[in-house]
Amino acid sequence: MSSRSGLAAIARARLGYHDLVSSFGAQLLSEARIRGERLAELPALARPLTTEQAYCCQEILVHRLLEHYGGPAIGYKVACTNPIAQRQLNVDGPFYGHLLGTFCYESPARVPAAQFVERIIEAEFAFCMARDLPPVATPRQRDEVASAVEGVLPGIEIVDSRFESWTTMGAPSLIADNACNAAWVRGPLMKDWRGLDLAAQPVRLTVNGSVARQGAGSAVLGHPLNALLWLVNTLSSRGVGLQAGQYITTGVTTEVYWAERGDRITADFGAVGTAELTFE
Repeated sequence: MSSRSGLAAIARARLGYHDLVSSFGAQLLSEARIRGERLAELPALARPLTTEQAYCCQEILVHRLLEHYGGPAIGYKVACTNPIAQRQLNVDGPFYGHLLGTFCYESPARVPAAQFVERIIEAEFAFCMARDLPPVATPRQRDEVASAVEGVLPGIEIVDSRFESWTTMGAPSLIADNACNAAWVRGPLMKDWRGLDLAAQPVRLTVNGSVARQGAGSAVLGHPLNALLWLVNTLSSRGVGLQAGQYITTGVTTEVYWAERGDRITADFGAVGTAELTFE
C-alpha cells in the first residue's frame, strides 16, 4: 500500500469516530497552507480538543496536501523532544507529524524563501529505516529499534505554522497542523554509525559564516534514538508501523533560529556530516 493511500484509509476509518471536527479543521489548515495564509486559531467547531482528535485531523490534512502537491509521505518528524522547545510551546512532551516528499530537499539545497511565512530552522539528527517495524502489543526496546535502522543523516527542518501565535496554541492544534512541518533538507546517509555516541556529538548551526547556535544530540530526549523509540511505540499504540525506507527526524538539538531571506545555513553534526541550505 502506498503512503498516500495508507493515509487516506486511516483518515476514512477514523472520520466516523471524530466526525466533522477533524475534517473541518483539516480543510481550514490545508487551505491556509496552500494560500500562504495564517489563522488566529481554529474555530470551535474545527478545533481538536484531544490528542487522538488532533492526529485524526493531521491525517486528513496530510492526505489533502498530498492530493494537492503530489508526491508521497516519506516518514515522520518528532517534535518537542528538546526541553527548550517544550518550554517555548508550553507543551509537556513530544508529538509527531509527517514528512512530505514534495518538500524534501537534498543538501546543499536552494529553497525559495517566499514559500514560508516564517523560516524557523532546526538542526536535527535523522534516521532512515532498513526494515519494517509493524505495530506490536508490547513496547519495543531501543536496541531492537536501532537494529532496524539503515543509517543516520544530518538534517535541517524548516518549521512554519498556520497560526499567527503558534507558540500559544497548545499541543492539539499544533499536532493538527502537521506538527508545524514545512520542509526538510537532508544530508548524506551514514550507514556506519553504530560506533558513534550520538548523544555526545556536538552540533553547530552556522549562518552566513558565523556560528549562530550550538548544541548536542543529548538535547533530544537524552539521545536521538530515544526519540525514534518514542515514535515507534507511539505509532504502534495507534496501530501504525514504520516501513523500510522511511525517514524520521528526531527534534532540534539547539535553540531554534529564525532565518531571513538570503541566509546561508549549515548544520554541522561532526562525524555524521553536514546539511546546507540557502534561502533564495
